[in-house]
Amino acid sequence: IKPQFMSESLISYSDTAVIKFVFKMIETLLSLSHQILKATKVLSENMILLSLVALKYAQPSTLTGRSDVNAVTNWNVPLVWEGTFDPVVIDAIYKRINPRIAVVVFAVGKYTRFLQKFIETGEKYFFVGFNLTYYVHTDRENEVPKVPLAKGRKVTVVSVPSANRWQDVVLGRMKWATSTIETTIRKEADYLFMMDIDSVFHARFGAESLSRLSAVLHRGYYKTTPRDSFPYERRPESKAFIPAGEGDYYYTAAVWGGYLEDMHKLVKYCYEMSEVDAKNKIEAVWQEESHLNRYLLTNKPAKVLSPEYLWSDYDKVTPDIKVVRISQLVKNYEEVRPNERKKIL
Repeated sequence: IKPQFMSESLISYSDTAVIKFVFKMIETLLSLSHQILKATKVLSENMILLSLVALKYAQPSTLTGRSDVNAVTNWNVPLVWEGTFDPVVIDAIYKRINPRIAVVVFAVGKYTRFLQKFIETGEKYFFVGFNLTYYVHTDRENEVPKVPLAKGRKVTVVSVPSANRWQDVVLGRMKWATSTIETTIRKEADYLFMMDIDSVFHARFGAESLSRLSAVLHRGYYKTTPRDSFPYERRPESKAFIPAGEGDYYYTAAVWGGYLEDMHKLVKYCYEMSEVDAKNKIEAVWQEESHLNRYLLTNKPAKVLSPEYLWSDYDKVTPDIKVVRISQLVKNYEEVRPNERKKIL
């Protein structure tokens, strides 16, 4: 059958000539696509720059700033503290892009009691002015509170099974988060944060935290703790194993975020490595936090967030922490966690 777009002269050509013609057409189309993408990128960048032209903000300095903390990692990415960014500038940049933010939380069993304060304070401090969805995974859907939300923000409830061990709740988070990303979040968000529900926001937590992958320094190990004393998984049998003499920082698994696809890859990695460990009859010492630290050792985060981005009400705030943005609540672990026999700080 002769394709309609081919002329008689073309049909008379040799097969080689036809193939060359087709490849030339493909090359032309690819070139046009590349030019369109390039033009779109330039337009987007110009729109961002234009949004900053009329913006009034303090002149940045190359000589002054935080001198009491390190603000850059040895792989040359930001280590974010209060005083290292201008919220007016960073918000103007990202609001022009208008990203959709997703936050995944798990409120299983008695942990539903923490939903109200988490969402209420999130509406006051967490990505204010941005489109955001709270994906609440719970086995008690009827206990999810109705909290007034700002325009462009919503709560999506995802049903998950109950668990008999708190460790299973932790490990199960990676399985169910992977599923929700693949079935729902992928179509609805650009950035994703994984967070512990037993936390309350106290101050701005915004666009300065966005990157390909953003990890938070654990409050207990960020000062002078030598890396060989970090609570990494030290058993070679586990997929989370990190040998002595290796490691950058110790990151918490209670807050982490990034581009949706990068987070999907990381969440799925933690789930799959936990499954491999289970088959080998081993469980990483700190469940997905151990696998998270293993992954970030060889896949460095694009931004490291200071412990301002997850403190704890158990601890006294130290002078270098100028603002506590979110903090884990004091609670009776034995009462809220299944199979818990002692308080874990």
